[in-house]
Amino acid sequence: MSQVFISQHPLVAHKLAKLRSTQTEPKKFRELVREITILLAYEATADLQIQPVEVQTPLGTAPGAELLEKIGLVPILRAGLGMVEGIWEMMPSAEVWHIGIYRDEKTLKPVQYYNKLPTEPRVSVCLILDPMLATGGSAVATVDILKQWGVRRIKFVGLIGAPEGIHNMQQHHPDVPIHLAAVDDHLNEIGYIVPGLGDAGDRQFGTG
Repeated sequence: MSQVFISQHPLVAHKLAKLRSTQTEPKKFRELVREITILLAYEATADLQIQPVEVQTPLGTAPGAELLEKIGLVPILRAGLGMVEGIWEMMPSAEVWHIGIYRDEKTLKPVQYYNKLPTEPRVSVCLILDPMLATGGSAVATVDILKQWGVRRIKFVGLIGAPEGIHNMQQHHPDVPIHLAAVDDHLNEIGYIVPGLGDAGDRQFGTG
């Protein structure tokens, strides 16, 4: 699958197993989401552009590097909120823009209800954050919004994907890399990933 990157990191596999477990309570679930996101974001940002700089140390000067690109984080509400904190720890200067999209339970189609993007983008790279790439409808709709906004580079970072969601994304936006911790078997009749981990939003916020 071109442009689909599944993490092979042992820590990701270890933490994902704990995340899936029905024994994992909301507080620990949120911690695991944050930790896995840090690891995935590390991999997803490996190609960011840098420029050389010279740094003064206590004993002289040393060659260094600084990021050239400004990063935007776009969590899809509400489940994507839990993924922001981890990346913010690594990239505190990243801007965060919220897009609210929910999946209609009858049609399984995305419905946008919140969007406060400014008139023009101030970032060059956007990371879309959503734990589950299920039908792919919300992810496709978010990429549509960001491309219309004028963002040049977009990446999707999620925890678990379904083949159906990946196919949907690649069919509509083959240029958008997809970074995941795992790809599961299929979607059930109500659009949940199997075996998955249940509803990521409910498990984070204790509302299930």
